[in-house]
Amino acid sequence: MVNEPSPFLPFIEGIRNGLREAQGISVEKSKAQHATGPAVLLFSPHPDDECIIGLLPLRLMRECGYRVINIPVTFGSDRSRRPARKLELEAACDWLGWEVQCGNSSLDPLASSEIAYVLAQTRPAAIFLPHDKDWNSTHLEVHRRVMEALGSMDDGFSCRVIETEFWGAMDDPNLIVEADSVLLADLVAATSLHTGEVARNPYHLHLPAWMQDNVRRGAERIGGQGGTAPAFDFATLYRARSWHNGRLASFLTQGTLLPIGESPAQLL
Repeated sequence: MVNEPSPFLPFIEGIRNGLREAQGISVEKSKAQHATGPAVLLFSPHPDDECIIGLLPLRLMRECGYRVINIPVTFGSDRSRRPARKLELEAACDWLGWEVQCGNSSLDPLASSEIAYVLAQTRPAAIFLPHDKDWNSTHLEVHRRVMEALGSMDDGFSCRVIETEFWGAMDDPNLIVEADSVLLADLVAATSLHTGEVARNPYHLHLPAWMQDNVRRGAERIGGQGGTAPAFDFATLYRARSWHNGRLASFLTQGTLLPIGESPAQLL
């Protein structure tokens, strides 16, 4: 007995065929205009992490005029690839309209003291860093170094601290941020400019699926068990807190949804 094809077969084949077609897309380098508002810092464990978790920073820039500065804490463990990865990072950030600030000319990983110097000089409105259980050893070390740098700041230093996830999902995210097709397409394009990395693994093409799964998971992680899923197609999850008086503190009283059409400036 042969079963009739599932009515969802065209949907599944459309996804597969779309992935295959997208493998042939290449992006020309482009330079978007930088914003000039208050600074937001991304402490990226590797070049490409800034694009993967970059939805909220991109919305802050485009909708609210925040200046986004990416701080690559490392350029990867392969020293021979570091100069090329720096060029790829610059191309990706140029596409998005973000600045890149390297801590040293050697492209060696930044120490906590160097991170503290960047914080003191910039006095950002918000910083982004991996959460403390993001699995990958470099992500975990970047979390440790940024938190150590925060602990060394003067008592008057304050900012929003927004933790990100990729390799390891957070147990307690408190913020789900919607992406529309234009934002997601730009993040995919920027990720694709990390050409040496996506050549071995075209993970930029799986970014939409990851953001779809964030909607599924975020519905109950943020909205509560049995909660109704938000009417988002794509989203990124974050844990947003404040650094004030030398410690982290909550400022969101409950799980927060940030749909397209609502200003992300309310978070800062």
